[in-house]
Amino acid sequence: MRETPFLYAVLFVMGIGWGLTVPLAKIAVSTGHQPMGLIFWQLVVVVVFLGGITLIRGRRLVLGRQYLLLFLMVALCGAVLPDIFFYLAASRLPGGVMSIVVSSVAMFSLPIALLMGNERFEPRRLFGVFVGMMGIVLLIGPENSLPGGTSAGFVLLALCAPALYATEGNLVMKWGTQGLDSMQVIFGASLLGMVISAPIAVASGQWIDPMDGFGIPEAALVLGAVIHAAVYACHVWLVGRAGSVFTAQTSYVVTGCGVIWSMFLLNESYSIWVWLALGVMMLGMFLVQPRSARVLVPGRVIEEADAGAGAERLHNQERTPR
Repeated sequence: MRETPFLYAVLFVMGIGWGLTVPLAKIAVSTGHQPMGLIFWQLVVVVVFLGGITLIRGRRLVLGRQYLLLFLMVALCGAVLPDIFFYLAASRLPGGVMSIVVSSVAMFSLPIALLMGNERFEPRRLFGVFVGMMGIVLLIGPENSLPGGTSAGFVLLALCAPALYATEGNLVMKWGTQGLDSMQVIFGASLLGMVISAPIAVASGQWIDPMDGFGIPEAALVLGAVIHAAVYACHVWLVGRAGSVFTAQTSYVVTGCGVIWSMFLLNESYSIWVWLALGVMMLGMFLVQPRSARVLVPGRVIEEADAGAGAERLHNQERTPR
């Protein structure tokens, strides 16, 4: 019980950090940097950071066909493809709106989980999906909900990112992690994502040399990637210490802090419709979240559950020396 305040403090620090990455991403695209160049350098930072942690923990990068297929799925559905949509939408949407849209991961996760047989039908949770989608309708429906000149189509474009994150989480839950812990998976997937994104960035003319005219946008990219990697490491630790249901509560903090950080850093202001959408989305997340140990955690991270064995098995694997 004495540890509870500390665990909540870690939870809030994680949410504050992840929320900060949304306006940082918007700053990163403010000078016209294109997605593939940004994605490559973001993955470089993640690989260096999590690679170092993986080695310190005595783990290693495991290669093999079954692992490469897992890494490829996570790299494409959890990083490269969703980040393309994320950065494209971030260049046109307010950071606060992006924070609300990204929080819809849970709304996509449940229907996909039901189709794949990962979850059982629960009326309360399905109702939460409809409530969450009403939050999106409040963003794009009313005529004055978005700033002038902002097309609602970019909200729909941004929704492709959480849909892909939700797909990734359900595929991991269905197929498992092939005996690897989640940090090893992210390390391997990020490394493969670098290999995929580098030639595409060069061939498409989206390559970025961050040291050529290094400024605030480039610094925002690096800082955002470092925060994401650091918070992810904390996320893995907190799931092992407090459980995945407790850790899932960070989704509320991420969404709220994303809006607040965007107001502070980007000097944004929102219509009443955006605030209503935020409240409705929070209610939807509350209804959708399960009350059992297996949970789909909203956010730009791999889900912490292993297929067929649940979160506890994965946590035990993470404690086993390799």
